[in-house]
Amino acid sequence: MVASQRGSHIKMIPMVAGQKQLLPIPNHDELDTGTCKAIMRQASRYISVEQLYPHFYSE
Repeated sequence: MVASQRGSHIKMIPMVAGQKQLLPIPNHDELDTGTCKAIMRQASRYISVEQLYPHFYSE
């Protein structure tokens, strides 16, 4: 769920085990490799890697 957006950053707040978790995501045309990996690592706590993979990597 998108909670808010300020400038070029979107704040998503998924519910995990009944608690809200903040997931900030930069909304830029290009992301640094390390930033992209960090977002995927954090998101993979809530969504399976198999579901996330196509959105982060191209074949």
